[in-house]
Amino acid sequence: MAENFIVSARKYRPDNWDSVVGQKSITTTLRNAIETNQIAQAYLFTGSRGVGKTSCARIFAKAINNMLDATPEELAFTIFELDAASNNSVEDIRSIVDTVRIPPQVGKYKVYVIDEVHMLSSNAFNAFLKTLEEPPAHAIFILATTEKHKIIPTILSRCQIFDFNRIKVKDMTEHLQHICKQEGIVAEEDALHIIATKADGAMRDALSIFDQVVAFCGRKLTYDLVIQNLNVLDYEYYFKLTDLFFKEDIPSALMVLNEVVEKGFDIHHFVTGLGAHFRNLLVCRDAQTLSLMEVSEGVAAKYKDQAAASDLRFLIQGIDLVNDTDYHYKSSRHPRLLVELLLMKLCSVPQNLREGEKKK
Repeated sequence: MAENFIVSARKYRPDNWDSVVGQKSITTTLRNAIETNQIAQAYLFTGSRGVGKTSCARIFAKAINNMLDATPEELAFTIFELDAASNNSVEDIRSIVDTVRIPPQVGKYKVYVIDEVHMLSSNAFNAFLKTLEEPPAHAIFILATTEKHKIIPTILSRCQIFDFNRIKVKDMTEHLQHICKQEGIVAEEDALHIIATKADGAMRDALSIFDQVVAFCGRKLTYDLVIQNLNVLDYEYYFKLTDLFFKEDIPSALMVLNEVVEKGFDIHHFVTGLGAHFRNLLVCRDAQTLSLMEVSEGVAAKYKDQAAASDLRFLIQGIDLVNDTDYHYKSSRHPRLLVELLLMKLCSVPQNLREGEKKK
C-alpha cells in the first residue's frame, strides 16, 4: 500500500531554529533569551500569514523546556495550544486561568500558545488581563496574530512584541531548492523563483503552490510549465513590448496585448506587471538599487541589457503613464481601450522626447 501523501507545508514545517526561513533576527533573539535565562512572561508574535509565527512559538516552547526532540505525547503535558478563532469566549479563557496555577508535570514551564489572539472577544481579553500580567513563575504565554492593531493596548503593554518579516523571494527560492533535493525533483531556478514571487512573502503559500505545480509538472519543474500552470504572464511579453515602444511600433504593441487577452490573462494584472517591469528597468540602472529587484539571475541579466538601451526619461514617463492607467482602470467603462491608449502613448514617448530636445 502506497504511503499517504503529506503536503509540503506540514512535512517541512520548521521543528528547530535552523529550519526557520527568513526570520534570523527573531530566532537569534529567542535563542539568546533562553541561553541567558531572560525569559519573559508573555510574548506576542505578529506578522502576515505563513511567515512562521506559530512554528516559532512551538519551537520556543520546546526549547525553553529543553524538549526539542520530545514526542508529541510528552509535549502534551507542557505545551497547550488554543485557536482563538474558534475558541474566543470568556469560558475558553477561564479554562486556561483555572489550569495555569497547576505546576507542569513534565519540564520546567507550562507554555500556552494562543493563535489568532485578536479574535478573542472583549470580555475574554478582560478575563485574561490579570493572569497575563501576573502569571505563576512556571507559566509562559505566547500570543500569535496577523492583526496586531485589533489587540487592546493593555494586552500589548504586557508582552514582548516580535514583528515577523514577510519572507524574501531569495530565501523562499533557496528553501524550495532544498526541498527539491530532498524529494528528488529537478527544478529550474526561474521556475522556483516564479513560485516564490507568487507566494507574496508567505512560506506556507509557497509550499502549497509548489505541491500544485509538482502535481502538474511531475518530477521536473520548468519555467514554461510553471507559468502555464499558475497562469502567470511571461517576462518575455514585457521585454518584447518595451522593445516595441523604443521602435514606436503601435500596431505590433496592440497585437501583443491582443495575444495576452486571448490567452485569458487579466488586463489589469497586465498593466500592473508593465509598471513593475519599468520599475525593475529603472532600479537595475544603478548598482546601489540592484538589491531592490526580486528576480532570478537569468532574468536580471535581461533587465540589465534592456536598461542599458533605455532612456531614463522614457522609464520615468512610462511609470507615470502606467500609474495613471492603473488609477483610472476600475472606473473606466472601456478598460481595454484605456490600456490600448496606454500602449499608444508609450510608443509615442520616444518621439516626444526627440521633439523636446529639438525645441531646446
